[in-house]
Amino acid sequence: MEIEFARTFLAVAAAGNFVGAAQRLYITQSTVSARIQTLEKQLGTTLFRRGRSGAELTPAGRRFLRHAKTLVQTMEQAKHDVGLPAGFRGSLTLSGRIALWDGFLPQWVGRMRETYPDISLRLEIGFEEGIMQGLVQGTVDVGVMYTPESRPGLGVERLFEEVLVLVASDPSRAWPDPGYIHMDWGSEFHSQFTTSFPEMAPPAITANIGWLVMQQILHCGGSGYFPMRITRDLIEQGQLWLVPHCPSFSLPAYMVFPVDRQEEVLLNALNSLRALSLEERTASKKSLRTTSIKV
Repeated sequence: MEIEFARTFLAVAAAGNFVGAAQRLYITQSTVSARIQTLEKQLGTTLFRRGRSGAELTPAGRRFLRHAKTLVQTMEQAKHDVGLPAGFRGSLTLSGRIALWDGFLPQWVGRMRETYPDISLRLEIGFEEGIMQGLVQGTVDVGVMYTPESRPGLGVERLFEEVLVLVASDPSRAWPDPGYIHMDWGSEFHSQFTTSFPEMAPPAITANIGWLVMQQILHCGGSGYFPMRITRDLIEQGQLWLVPHCPSFSLPAYMVFPVDRQEEVLLNALNSLRALSLEERTASKKSLRTTSIKV
């Protein structure tokens, strides 16, 4: 069985349809269909139930899911092991949202390098869809994100709660602010925001990466919602100000990982994230007391 057939199967399972799988793999839909048909012929069973709503795994497809992941993971591990530089005994790939690379995940990297210097790390930035795809296909070992999806064989564990606060470049900026820039923190934030500000006009600028919004505000002025974790130092330095009498919102951060893998490297990485998250929860409580913010 070709590894690419297993990759294609996992892509269809993750996307829920052949079109999405083709887009993710950068191949044509007909190629996806041909690979799945060949795979089903080799296995002697139907793996997907096709319909208008997409492609749904059959009972046989759900049973094959674990084996497909093992095939891809074995190949990826072989690539890692063969390509490991001298002096390293293992490798691990972590992919996370860019906002979580601001302060939180770099601390995790530092601790991993200090505690496990013989582990090679591959670090990636991604959005939820791409991270989940990497986890399903076995090319990502740990994903850290805000809105994970439920997938067979993957564990989802809450790390800590981001507290999104409204900050501005000038303490005199009024609210509602025509210079407000709307950062897309996900569907839960959107729901909380529209409930709190039902009559607010659509913003002139929207973005899907917090770093872009932050740079725009710092260089050109404006306001926006950010995790308190990211804005602490900037508020203390007088570069940003909390907008008074505005609500804050909760945004949980999660780690996602394969539950059927018990390698020491992976378990150590997860435990390190848990320990760091405990420290972040403590620091967040301290910041909330200092600023008198209520979520």
